[in-house]
Amino acid sequence: MADRVIFVCIIVLTAVYFYATAQIPSLEIGDPLGPKAFPRLLGIGMLFTAGLLFVEMWRAGKNGTQESAPREAADWGHLKVIGAVVVWTAVYLLVFELLGYVLSTIVYLIGLMAYFNRGKWVANVLTSVLFCIISYIMFVKVLGVNLAKGASPFSLICTGLDAFYDMVARGVKAVVAAIGMF
Repeated sequence: MADRVIFVCIIVLTAVYFYATAQIPSLEIGDPLGPKAFPRLLGIGMLFTAGLLFVEMWRAGKNGTQESAPREAADWGHLKVIGAVVVWTAVYLLVFELLGYVLSTIVYLIGLMAYFNRGKWVANVLTSVLFCIISYIMFVKVLGVNLAKGASPFSLICTGLDAFYDMVARGVKAVVAAIGMF
C-alpha cells in the first residue's frame, strides 16, 4: 500500500513540477535549450523513477509477494536517523555559501556515507570527492550554472578545479588536433 501512495505522490509532484517548468519564461537569444532544459530533464527522471516503482509493484503483485503479514510494534529508531539527516542537511545548507559547493558537499557526503556505509572510509571519501569534482565541472563548465565558490580561502578550491578543467580541455583539444593531422 505504501508503494502505491508513493507512486501517486511522485506522479502528482511530477505533474506540478512540469507545470511549474512550463511557467519559466523562454529567452529569444542565447542558449537554444534555454532555462527549461535541466528542469525538464529532472522531470523526465522523476517519471522514469515512477515507472520503475510501478513495474516493481506490478511484479510483486503478479508473484503474490505483497506484504500481508501484520506489522509488529513500530520501531521508532528510524526516526532518530531521519532527524539526524534533517539536522545534518540543515547544517549543510547553513555553511553552503561560506564553504562553497565543493567543500561543503564533500563534508556533507562523507558524514552521510560514514553512517550509512560504515567502515569503508576509502570508498566513502573517494566517492564523495569524485562526485563533487565531477558534478562541479558538469554544472559550472558544461551547463554554465554558477555554484557557490565559498569565502576567500575556500574559493581557491573552485579556482583550482577551474584551472584543472581548462588544462585538461586544452590537452584534449591538442590531442584531437594532433590525431586530425594524420
